[in-house]
Order: sequence, then C-alpha cells, then structure tokens
Amino acid sequence: MRASVLCLASILADVAFGFLPSAASSPQKSRWFSSIGHDVKIEASAKLSGSSSSDFDVVKVDLDDGRDYPIYIGAEFDPVEAGKMLRSHVNGKRVLVVTNDRIAPLYLEKYESMFKEGGELQVDTLVLPDGEDEKTMDVLMTILDKALELKLDRKATFVALGGGVIGDMVGFAAAIYQRGVNFIQVPTTVMAMVDSSVGGKTAVNHPRGKNMVGAFHQPECVFVDTDTLKTLPDREMQSGIAEIIKYGLIRDADFFEWQEENMSKILSRDPGTLRYAIKRSCENKAEVVKADELEAGVRATLNLGHTFGHAIENGSGYGVWLHGEAVAIGTCMAATMSARMGWIDEDLVKRTYDIMHAANLPTELPVDSPMTSEIFQSAMSIDKKVADGQLRLILLKGPLGNCVFTGDFDTDAMKETIDEFVAECAGNKVVS
Repeated sequence: MRASVLCLASILADVAFGFLPSAASSPQKSRWFSSIGHDVKIEASAKLSGSSSSDFDVVKVDLDDGRDYPIYIGAEFDPVEAGKMLRSHVNGKRVLVVTNDRIAPLYLEKYESMFKEGGELQVDTLVLPDGEDEKTMDVLMTILDKALELKLDRKATFVALGGGVIGDMVGFAAAIYQRGVNFIQVPTTVMAMVDSSVGGKTAVNHPRGKNMVGAFHQPECVFVDTDTLKTLPDREMQSGIAEIIKYGLIRDADFFEWQEENMSKILSRDPGTLRYAIKRSCENKAEVVKADELEAGVRATLNLGHTFGHAIENGSGYGVWLHGEAVAIGTCMAATMSARMGWIDEDLVKRTYDIMHAANLPTELPVDSPMTSEIFQSAMSIDKKVADGQLRLILLKGPLGNCVFTGDFDTDAMKETIDEFVAECAGNKVVS
C-alpha cells in the first residue's frame, strides 16, 4: 500500500540518477528511489530541482515483495517540497499524526501543515504524554481509541512524530489497527534517527520486560530532518550516540575509527558531521535489515549491549535511565565479558570505554543503583533472544568490527561480569 502519485520526488530521481521509469516496469506506482539499486551503500545525495536549496541523502531499505522504502536524511528542507515528499507516501485520504507533549509545541503544527497542503488529505492529530514510562498498553489503547473515534479505515496513514517511544508505539498501533495500516516515521531524536525508526520493529513495554509486546511492521518512509536535533537536550543527544557507536563495534571498524576522531564534532552538533554519522548508521542498519528482516540471526547483532541494558532499564524502573545510557553500560559489560573469555584483547575493551566516555555516556552503574545479580539474571531470562530456554548474547569476538550472536558462551564469565558491575550497587549490598 504505497502512493501511486508521480510527484516531484520522482522527477528528482530522473535528474539525480539518469533513470526514467517506464509504465511497464512499474505498473502500479513510480518508486523514485528504485534507481538507487540493491546495495544500500549506494545512496543518493540529491538536490530538488528549481531554485530550492533543499538537499538530502537517501538510504534505501531493500525488502522483498516491493516493500522497500527510503530514508530521507537532510536539513533545512523546504516545507512545500518536504510536504510533497511525505504526501507521496500516503495511500488514502486520512492521516493521523501522533506525537508527545514535548514535541507538539515545537513541530506538530509544521508537520500538520505539510500533510494538509493542497487540501487533498484530512489530517487529525493526537498528543500523548512523553516518557519511556508511558510506553504501555494503556497509552497504546489511546491511539487505537482515537483512530476508532475518527472512523479511520484501512487506507489511513499513521505518522509517528517524535523519538523512539512514539515511533515504537505508533508503529505497533499501525500494525494491529484493522490488522494493519500504513505509517510514516518522522524521528526527532538521534536514537530514533539511527536505530528505532528503521527496520520495522514496533512494541510497547511490559512490566516484566522491555518491548515484550510488539510486531514487525515496516514504515512507508523515514523522514529525518536533522534540524530537529537543535532542540534535543544534551542527555538525549548522548543517549542516541550509543547506538551510533554500536555499529562501529559490531560491523564497521572504519566508522568506529571515524567516530573516535570526530566525537567532539558530533557532540557539538556540527551539521555535516552529524548528518554523516546518521547516514552511515542508517546504511549499516538497512544492510542488516535487508539480510534478516525478522531477526532470525544476523539482525540480533544490532542488540549489542541490549540484553544487559534492557535488564538495567527494567530493574531500575522505566524512565530512570534513557535507553542509550543503559545500552552504553550494557555494551561495556559485553566487552568486559568478551575479554574475560579471551575473545577480544584488552585494547578493544579500553577503546570501548574510552569512546563511551568521550560521548559523555555512563560505563558503570551508580552506587545507588538497585541492580543485583539476581535482578540481572531474572530479567535476562525472559529476554527476546532466549530460544528454547537458552539465553543468547551478542558478544565481541576478534578484531574491531566483529561480533557473534551465540548461546555458546562461558556462563561463569557472564556471572562474574554481572557481579563485577553490581559490586558497589546499593541493591547488591542490601541483598548481601
């Protein structure tokens, strides 16, 4: 269910790539990004025609059965042109834009106007409370209730305007509303731009585990305007960088080394540096999703540090830690455990800690943390990567840029690593 209109974006493809689609090759619609090819590392750096100053990159997420979609990455988009791009991914006449009460005052009116431009679409909005602790079934029902109240049908399009919490919840609502409707991701945080908005994983939290209730449901497109990062708090900026670091550690050594050299520019929000970091991250994510959409194998490697990190989020109480902060600690735990088993050398462990410090991310639990070995192991026992009762972890193995997804690890090394990280925690001392 994708747009059938041949809009300005389609013309752009002809100009940027010298590609002229024919009716025979695309009987249902013009897919302007189709000329990018099947290698997601070949992306467009395009400029819209005319007097516009809008330029942007395009990374294609290449999936089976014509479900591929573009990730647009740029800044200072012309609102009229951006609106045309977004509306080209709306199949019907109804749009529901969902955001939170922090993003709404900043960007809701802007995006509502983009979808309303031209008068062809009826656009409704819904503003939810902000925060990881709001990522619940009850709040999900608010989205579904609104859709039913508006009498939206299967041709409606949901739009997720916000960070990872909004994207995950709106995507999940789209996956289950009338057994599935289209949705568009408009991420406004680094975390969402480089990770959660790409790949179709949607969910809400359960009191016993993070993202335990969800579905795979791919968006029609992802629209990344890096200008929204100008209003992002420093702490959330740093949280998102944890996911950027992950790509370098697990599969892209050159990117990791680039980050080591450019972390200060990323933190200072240098436009060119930040845009490149987002684009390179999306390229990595798209390649993995293409190879393993439903996380049967290699896609699980994108969860480096997440099994430990999710346990920290759940055990500490949702909202205490930002996701990237917990993942940063979890990544350090994974690196420490990997070295303990002799899978990586100590220099890589040091580089992992050093880059987290450079990004102003935590590398250990605070002394007032309630975490204990028992809390860790209880939470990890119901992790989504458990199969047939066997916990599987993503661990570093070999030189920089390599990892494994395995259940064949030294459980004593895991327990010793957990014990090391909780040794000074208040919760552990109470238990002791």
